[in-house]
Amino acid sequence: MSQASAPQSPAEAPTCYRHPGRQTYVRCNRCGRYICADCMRDAAVGYQCVECVAAGGRTVRQPRTHFGGRQWSAAPVLTYALIAINVLAFVVQMASGNLERDLTLWPPGVADGQYYRLVTSAFLHYGATHLLFNMWALYVVGPPLEMWLGRLRFGALYALSGLGGSVLVYLLSPLDTATAGASGAIFGLFGATFVVGKRLTLDVRWVVAVIVINLVFTFVAPAISSQQISWQGHVGGLVTGSLVGAAYVYPPRERRSAVQAVATIAALALFAVLIWWRTAQLAAEFSL
Repeated sequence: MSQASAPQSPAEAPTCYRHPGRQTYVRCNRCGRYICADCMRDAAVGYQCVECVAAGGRTVRQPRTHFGGRQWSAAPVLTYALIAINVLAFVVQMASGNLERDLTLWPPGVADGQYYRLVTSAFLHYGATHLLFNMWALYVVGPPLEMWLGRLRFGALYALSGLGGSVLVYLLSPLDTATAGASGAIFGLFGATFVVGKRLTLDVRWVVAVIVINLVFTFVAPAISSQQISWQGHVGGLVTGSLVGAAYVYPPRERRSAVQAVATIAALALFAVLIWWRTAQLAAEFSL
């Protein structure tokens, strides 16, 4: 009686680590695990699994702008968002009769503790023409500045310029006037465009012409017509944007971020002191 050896079973085929029911012979070039067609992603050489592709994406550094900010995308997202916010605020302003009265920069209201007027007034406009001119200017000068500075620094520049214009209005404008408009922030962008353009050795003659024309219009128009223009807001925004822009682009690379942060905080501190001083002054006058 003879015995025969039992038949050998073929080796089991490997399966995908994410889909155990799918046989595959393809390995991830990075981790070596088996991956099926649904889990493989093209790589420079061969394929990688979805987890290795995601891990590699997290280690890629975001490109930097000229002056330290991150270049998150090629589109000027913040510029377009600011335009949309201003337009939306104008629509709500037209639909609500009380919004303009409650949120414009009226110095006695600010002195009474309504400090939000220093910010909200920069998003309201007196008529469609006023809004159109400001938004067109923002559409022209905003994208290149956002590209040069990065989204965070551009946003800080816009906010500080608008606040700088509001602070000078609060300090110097007549008490019986209410001021509104994004012009302070826009003039700040004009000033910063000049400073940044000079730093990058670009032709800045066009922005000089824009600044001069707008300043002449600011001071001449009220004298020859009934149109009221806040020169305080324009000048305050222009000076603030120019100084903040210089602080953002001229420091040496190794200390740039620190200087930018200190300049931003210093500007806010200065504005807070000026607002406090003006409020105390007006409170003393009202009490007489």
